[in-house]
Amino acid sequence: MVAENARRARWRRYWDRHSTTYDREMRFFDRVLFRDTRSWICQQVSGEVLEVAVGTGLNLEHYPPDVRLTGIELSQEMLAIARRRANDLDRHVQLRVGDAEALDMPSATFDTVVCTFSLCAIPDHRQALAEMTRVLRPGGLLLLADHVASSIRVLRTSQRVLELVAIPVGGEHFLRRPIEQVRAAGFPIERHDRFAAGVVERLAARKPGG
Repeated sequence: MVAENARRARWRRYWDRHSTTYDREMRFFDRVLFRDTRSWICQQVSGEVLEVAVGTGLNLEHYPPDVRLTGIELSQEMLAIARRRANDLDRHVQLRVGDAEALDMPSATFDTVVCTFSLCAIPDHRQALAEMTRVLRPGGLLLLADHVASSIRVLRTSQRVLELVAIPVGGEHFLRRPIEQVRAAGFPIERHDRFAAGVVERLAARKPGG
């Protein structure tokens, strides 16, 4: 438990420090790599919506006005920027500190769960996905987007080399593919795109039941 708490504290401190440059970096990647993914994801939501690892709130402007939105984020500094962004957009959002690997919420609470460009950096992404599944209502929609292992072998090799530095420094993974766990959990995939040499993947999957 002590080691786990220390790991989480390091993770939080990293993102606190990174909050000052995060928007600039992500805006660049949105232009050159991720394309329209934020709007692609957010325009599919409905009802009670949870965004896991909301970061600085870059998705907020893309959500429909009628959804009831909750966002959780481990970093206080990132969350402070998200709150300012929500105020600037005149958007009512419940934003609070939370751990993606242990969501402090009852099961089957949300109609839609969103996570964009964050599972790559959550230490135990499988546990985070299990938690997203738990809080999603039967018949609810899971919306994910991330950079993943490329479909081109030479690029995957480069990603593997990059991880040697990126994981120790910032916990950033490049070879994960969340869709594999989503399929293994029995979620039918309703929409799916993979582009940019297979490096970017986005999906909409429906929780069985409901």
